[in-house]
Amino acid sequence: MTDFSNKTDVEIDQWIVNFEKRGLTEATLYLELLEERGRRAGRRPGLDLEKSLAALKQAAIASTCITYGDLAKASGIEWSKARHQMNGKHGHLDRLLEICHARKLPLLTAICVNQSGLQNGELEENALTGFAEGARRIGRSFNDDLQFHHVCRQECWSWGRLQSTSSPVTKPTRAETK
Repeated sequence: MTDFSNKTDVEIDQWIVNFEKRGLTEATLYLELLEERGRRAGRRPGLDLEKSLAALKQAAIASTCITYGDLAKASGIEWSKARHQMNGKHGHLDRLLEICHARKLPLLTAICVNQSGLQNGELEENALTGFAEGARRIGRSFNDDLQFHHVCRQECWSWGRLQSTSSPVTKPTRAETK
């Protein structure tokens, strides 16, 4: 792992942009830079990337969608304070997308929707555009945003099923069966 302690946030951001412009979004250093940016974001007050990631993983394992409000709750933040941190380029969802890419996870933000999309798993138009832009920035190539979102959503649930079947099943102890 590279030591980035002598680099500023601005330098980290510029380095990431340079990798993206050159299409080198699978390079080890690029992935390390994304992790570093995520670590630095975690030191600031507000939404917690690791808590949000854990909530997204649980939703994927349950083969369900999760709301933006659920991510705010996972961090212990009121929605009224969290909503402005959530969206847009370099928002919380964008950072989560990057962390998923850096950790070779499915793009778990595909299963994060607003309340009205919870039943059908669909993103609103602005959210779909943001998701697609973020995915392209990290090197994903596709023509149809909606179809790509559906593929990613399915990848999340497939990954979740694998997680639930690969977890060791423990037998109850004698004390638990009494």
